[in-house]
Amino acid sequence: MTKLINGKEFADKLCDKLASEVLSLHSQGVEPCIAVILVGDDPASHVYVKNKIRRCEQVHIRSLEFRFEDTISEQALLEKIEDLNGDSKVHGILVQLPLPEHINDSAIIAAISPAKDVDGFHKESAGALMLGQDGFVPCTPLGSLMLLGDVLPTLSGLHAVIVGRSNIVGKPMASLLLAKNCTVTIAHSRTQNLPDVCKQADILVAAVGKPELIRGGWVKPGAVVIDVGINRVMVNDAPKLKGDVCFDEVKDIASAITPVPGGVGPMTIACLMYNTVEAARKQAG
Repeated sequence: MTKLINGKEFADKLCDKLASEVLSLHSQGVEPCIAVILVGDDPASHVYVKNKIRRCEQVHIRSLEFRFEDTISEQALLEKIEDLNGDSKVHGILVQLPLPEHINDSAIIAAISPAKDVDGFHKESAGALMLGQDGFVPCTPLGSLMLLGDVLPTLSGLHAVIVGRSNIVGKPMASLLLAKNCTVTIAHSRTQNLPDVCKQADILVAAVGKPELIRGGWVKPGAVVIDVGINRVMVNDAPKLKGDVCFDEVKDIASAITPVPGGVGPMTIACLMYNTVEAARKQAG
């Protein structure tokens, strides 16, 4: 029988553990704090930030929220980040993406101190991950790896296929799985015979942003499937969330699969809490 990987349940347990650790840090005079910057009125971004703030409250992490109109200049945003970099009471800085077109995402991410890069997007964080050194790991791949470790006794020697090569999910996921001694294939829009490549996977990670791209015939029987995709589609004139995997076709073929919603999504926010606590620990020595 296929195991449904309950990301919400795992995330709740992780956050309960983090809450105890944060209270211990409080007793040592350290109050983990994250600053969240939100630019503009993107509805999805507002919901996501709201969920992050709610988790912060549960974990006893202090959160600061800075909202700006989408007309803010890039320079003004850079100055705000510089202020937060210099604030010893702020341990993590998160800039909610996407940003307005007139603002260079890369420049904003590069301005965040690597010591406070709890999203794990800074080039120093990416370099550390690639080299197997200490640094912050992007939250979605980190959460995905935790879920894999919970359902598989070992990842060593398994063939992992990642569909998607983004800097946020695909590439860091590959580095994490390589570090666990997987054989890793990264597939993408130019991959030839994509269904055949996917069917070789013991671990299949779908992170391409195309609803139900991965069909049942693409999945090796017994594979573990991690569906990172969160796509809003209309079903019978009502909005519904769909993953990158056709769940109904794959659920009886895979040995374990993450649902959408309730799979990887909750882990992303839980791992942001994890990174924030780690940042506070490191900065406090």
